[in-house]
Amino acid sequence: MAKTRTYQEEIGLVVSNMRREKGLTQAQLADMIGTSQSAIHRIEKGDQNTSLEMIKKVSSALGGQILSINDSSSQSFRVNGGRILSGTITINTSKNAAVGLLCASLLNRGRTVLHHVARIEEVFRIIEVLESIGVKCRWFNRRRDLEIITPRELKMDELDLDAARKTRSIIMFLGPLLHRYQSFKLPYAGGCSLGTRTVDPHLKALSAFGLEVDAKCNAGFYEATVNQAELQSETNKRIVLIERGDTVTENVLMAAALYPGKTTIIGASPNYMVQDVCFFLQKLGVKIEGIGTTILKIHGVSKIEKDVEYCVSEDPIEAITFVAVALVTNSELTIKRVPIEFTELEIAVLEQMGMQYEISDEYLSRNQKTRLVDLKIKKSELTAAKDKLHSLPFPGVNMDNLPFLGLIATVAKGTTLVHDWSYENRAIYFTELSRLNAQVQLVDPHRVYISGPTKWKPADIVAPPALRPSVVVLIAMLAAPGISTLRDVYNINRGYEDFAERLNSIGAHIETITI
Repeated sequence: MAKTRTYQEEIGLVVSNMRREKGLTQAQLADMIGTSQSAIHRIEKGDQNTSLEMIKKVSSALGGQILSINDSSSQSFRVNGGRILSGTITINTSKNAAVGLLCASLLNRGRTVLHHVARIEEVFRIIEVLESIGVKCRWFNRRRDLEIITPRELKMDELDLDAARKTRSIIMFLGPLLHRYQSFKLPYAGGCSLGTRTVDPHLKALSAFGLEVDAKCNAGFYEATVNQAELQSETNKRIVLIERGDTVTENVLMAAALYPGKTTIIGASPNYMVQDVCFFLQKLGVKIEGIGTTILKIHGVSKIEKDVEYCVSEDPIEAITFVAVALVTNSELTIKRVPIEFTELEIAVLEQMGMQYEISDEYLSRNQKTRLVDLKIKKSELTAAKDKLHSLPFPGVNMDNLPFLGLIATVAKGTTLVHDWSYENRAIYFTELSRLNAQVQLVDPHRVYISGPTKWKPADIVAPPALRPSVVVLIAMLAAPGISTLRDVYNINRGYEDFAERLNSIGAHIETITI
């Protein structure tokens, strides 16, 4: 009886036939989608657990549909865990930085080119919103670089509401748009209680530029009006942020960029994505003092119309993610292009817990601003943190990295207190690790005790409705011997590019399934 082909082999056969019909070599196809010839070879042989994202890329390059995918279905990961991983991972550019830069591109009436943009769901949603209002966006250079051309007049009435409501970053349109329109509205993303908590700092800060917003929760929109007299008055503005947030700092920076006077931001976030926006605005001719500090002084201009190019910086959250992958699976990994300024404290905390590693000399990112290193994580015997693990605004432990430090605590000897004060109820998601046999004691919605080392067991889990907790569960599944299933992984795809595929490249066994 003839051997039945696996679904990987079926996909590989289709790809091979379509590639040959196009007259392409494996190397040429690899170059078109930004991967290696060996990866294409593995796909065509049926030796690769190909993600849906990769299938979409190949389909786009070959001009045909490889699979018929029902968009109403959810994507899940089936994980064959308990494997020792090895190899090298190169850190991608930051999605948070990319989103801020995409919003800032609305300020420029010229041609903006962003190099090495993360191709992830969050970025795609912002691009969909931009394109819906008339902004021309074009991928080129193996679909790694993005050209953005903003028209004289935006089609705000045609804004893609569905895409906008899928990203909380839509709030960063307020800063650029207040210079374009006396009134406009933006769709509300999320529930009213969450929105009130996160939006108030934006509204208070931007009111200095004459912005008034009526948050009509029932109607689903923020209705904005701009006091032109306040906006056009060339007085120096001093804005004290009531929250040292990344997005609120970026919003004020964008508003200040086109304000022809001096704006001083007190209590600004000096975090990595804010610095990227600052460096980009400098290329647009905006003078900014104090980058990397909590006091920013912006000397704005009345008009921005320049052809400009900028390289997005590397993602420190992804860097710590792969550090967690190495430590939790007891593997040795080399992690390249780690932005050391924004990961140094996390590395110091882990070193105190017993992490063994080697670090390279520093070198600069493509933007010639961000300091990078290569890390080699070695097999380590970890002990519980001597103090509680908690986040603080930069230069403290990044709040997005805290879940990974908590995960690492599951393989450390002893008991660690994790205090996640910055997000309501997020600490509760650590209890999902209990289903994989981790010892997690919930104290309250913000605090958990985690004891280790854990003897992992497989489980079937619906992914938490948040990015970092979902990734934490997936990494734990990598360490658990046997078959685990993580269901509905949209949030992971929203924040990480080809995550499953990259993990497979270093020895993981993750199968993407559609349910």
